[in-house]
Amino acid sequence: MDTVIKLDSPLGSLSASIRDDRLCGIHIGMGEQDTGSKGNLLCEQLQNELQAYFAGTARHFSIPLELQGTEFQKRVWHALTLIPAGKTLTYGQLAEQLNSSPRAVGNACRANPVPIIIPCHRVIAKRGIGGYDGQRSGQRLDIKRWLLRHEGVAID
Repeated sequence: MDTVIKLDSPLGSLSASIRDDRLCGIHIGMGEQDTGSKGNLLCEQLQNELQAYFAGTARHFSIPLELQGTEFQKRVWHALTLIPAGKTLTYGQLAEQLNSSPRAVGNACRANPVPIIIPCHRVIAKRGIGGYDGQRSGQRLDIKRWLLRHEGVAID
C-alpha cells in the first residue's frame, strides 16, 4: 500500500505517493487523503527537497524513485533529468537526441509520474511554451509558466 502525503507549495496542494521507500507519484492540486508521514524518513527527505526547491536554494533532487512506464518513457524521463534548471529544450531537440519524434516525447512528458522531480516543464514547443500535463491552456499551463519563471527562464 502506498503512503500518501500532502504538501503545501506555491503551486497549491501536492500529493505524493511513496511505495517501498521510493517516490512513485506526485499530483499537483489533487486531493488524495494523507495517510500519515510521521517518522517516515523518505517523506521527510521529500518535504525537505521540495521546500529547498521552492525556496530557490536547490535545483536537484536525490529522492529515490519507483517509475512505472515503458522503456521509451523511462529514456525520456532520464533525459529530462539532464536538462539543467534555467534551461529548456524543445520537444524536437529532445526527440533528435533520443532518435524519436516530438509527439512521442510529448506523450512521454505527459505520462511523467513525478513532475517537478523529473522536470518535464523544461521541454517547450518550437514556438511558445507548448503544453503541460496534456493541456495547452488554463491552470496546468500556468503551473508550467510558474516553474519555468521560478528557475529563471523568460517565457511568453
